[in-house]
Amino acid sequence: MADITRRFGLRHLRATPTAHIRHLRRGRLAHDGTGLSFWFRPLTAALSEVPVDDRELAVVFHARTADFQDVTVQATLTYRITDPTAAVDRIDFSIDPDTGAWRGAPLEQISTLLTETAQQHALDLLARTTLADALADGVAAVRERVSGALADEPRLPQTGLAVVAVRVLAVRPEPEVERALRTPARERIQQDADRATYERRAVAVERERAIAENELASQIELARREETLVTQKGANARRQAEENAAADAVRAEAEAARQVRLAQAEADAARAVGEARATAQAAWLRVHQDTDPATLHAIAVTRLAEHLPNVGSLTLTPDVLTGLLSRLAAAPPTAAATAGAPAPAATTPADRPTPATRPTPGRGRTR
Repeated sequence: MADITRRFGLRHLRATPTAHIRHLRRGRLAHDGTGLSFWFRPLTAALSEVPVDDRELAVVFHARTADFQDVTVQATLTYRITDPTAAVDRIDFSIDPDTGAWRGAPLEQISTLLTETAQQHALDLLARTTLADALADGVAAVRERVSGALADEPRLPQTGLAVVAVRVLAVRPEPEVERALRTPARERIQQDADRATYERRAVAVERERAIAENELASQIELARREETLVTQKGANARRQAEENAAADAVRAEAEAARQVRLAQAEADAARAVGEARATAQAAWLRVHQDTDPATLHAIAVTRLAEHLPNVGSLTLTPDVLTGLLSRLAAAPPTAAATAGAPAPAATTPADRPTPATRPTPGRGRTR
């Protein structure tokens, strides 16, 4: 919008670089151009402002396909006014000399013109297209048809308009139809998802089965090894018992043999000792067989005295003393016989005669 200021009953207009200003003074062209700045009298001036920049126009309209389905087309048209003089002649772009605002709605007229022109050709195309084709290829088809139709429309150049670009954003059916159309694809996607889930579960079950089989095989192998270990331990225990029994048998045999040898040696020693004793006894008896009893008694007493313990007192009864004296007096030994007699052999306590004396320990006198 142009900037208009007041100075002493005059007006000063300053336009933007993208605005084409046309000034008529008393019906004659006074100023005509883009980005002008000039003084004018409001009572004799007729001003028009035409924007010459690119403008965007959003277009939304409904159409019906060949199979009687309603669709919504969303598009954007980019246009510009290439001939401001023609546009001013065909559309009211006049502005108020005091405020600079448009007296009418020229841009709305242009929008209506472009929208109806684009909608006419889009409806004609979609009316011969099925819903499936419109949803699949409708965007490109509508864009090409509308672009070509607007370029060939004769009214637009006459109005000074030119369409720079046409963009079709979407061709969409009604919400219910759109949900119905999405259902098969959604079902296929759900089926694919379910199939993937089932396959994943099957793979998981297969893996779990493989793991369980591996665990079972491991347990079986462990049990088999434990059985082998128990068998080996039993065999080792039996072998150890057999070895111990064999060693005990060998030790028993060796001990028995040793005992037999020891007993045999003891028997031989006892037999040799007995034979030696018998021989000595026989020799002693042969030596003393001709000796009188009194001498034998004296020898026995002497031998007994040699082996008696310490005697504190000795008691001789009258009977014993009388008998000994009578025997000594009756048969006294001669010196020659005593000297020529062999020495008596050593006697054992069993071979010694029992004396008729009785020692009494603890006494120091003879009675």
